[in-house]
Amino acid sequence: MTECFTKLKELIENVVLADIEDQIDEVFEQITKDKNGKEKYQDELNDLYEMKNEFNEILNDIANKELSQDECKELYEEIFEMMSSDDEDENN
Repeated sequence: MTECFTKLKELIENVVLADIEDQIDEVFEQITKDKNGKEKYQDELNDLYEMKNEFNEILNDIANKELSQDECKELYEEIFEMMSSDDEDENN
């Protein structure tokens, strides 16, 4: 496995999926506080689960060697940029 694939895999497993799980937990906390919360937050939960599935598919592509080097670099850069912009949003 090349360095790009290793870095992308670690980024997804250790950061991205952990963040998604944290967001899912936060939504469930909101649901428990709000009696009608499940309906209110259903779209957000669906989006989070869809994102989680997409990242798991990328991990499968890495494991099955179905991802090209160019795709790997592009995905890594996109995820890194996404995380950087989220950090900037949180700081503002």
